[in-house]
Amino acid sequence: MLLTPQPIDLLSQEESPENRRLHLYHRGENIPLDEGGVWQVYRGLVQVSTAHASGEEVILGWATPATFFGLWLTRLEFYEAKALSDVYLRWFPLQEIENSPFLTQTVSDSVTRRLRQTEAILAIAGYRRVEDRLTRLLSLLDADLGQVTEAGSRLQVRFTHQNLANAIGTTRVTVTRLLGKLQRSGCIQIDRDRHIIIQNS
Repeated sequence: MLLTPQPIDLLSQEESPENRRLHLYHRGENIPLDEGGVWQVYRGLVQVSTAHASGEEVILGWATPATFFGLWLTRLEFYEAKALSDVYLRWFPLQEIENSPFLTQTVSDSVTRRLRQTEAILAIAGYRRVEDRLTRLLSLLDADLGQVTEAGSRLQVRFTHQNLANAIGTTRVTVTRLLGKLQRSGCIQIDRDRHIIIQNS
């Protein structure tokens, strides 16, 4: 069933860019979707996914700040969006986008970025060895979400082992084992907040 987006919390119009209300969803919450418009991420990270008939989750990618996502942008029958951190979103009705050349171009640019990300995820899925899939996924996340620190490149969002496992088509146990191997080899660190730090080459 489609749910009309409702804000959980709102910033005042004075605090919101373009005088548009910001809708807050907390980490782990599913974000309601409606075919009448799309969300744009203002702050935080949203994971979009689908599912096989067996119920197994398939990660489609991640919507970063300035990126649009929603039912209007997919042909999948099952499409879910979940906040991987506390996120602030802006809602754009489809009619408003169609009537604004600027918004149309902005959405088009966002879709292009998402397409590149999706192709990278598809390429990662083609590697036979799970270890190769994991290391290449970490490289992709580093490029999209890495924050340079003295210790290395820190992923700005905390990914659970299950998040990573779903993204590369393996089990949580396998990801836990491989991350441990990468830690012992000095390729990654895990900080006190459980964020992955990818070591500089």
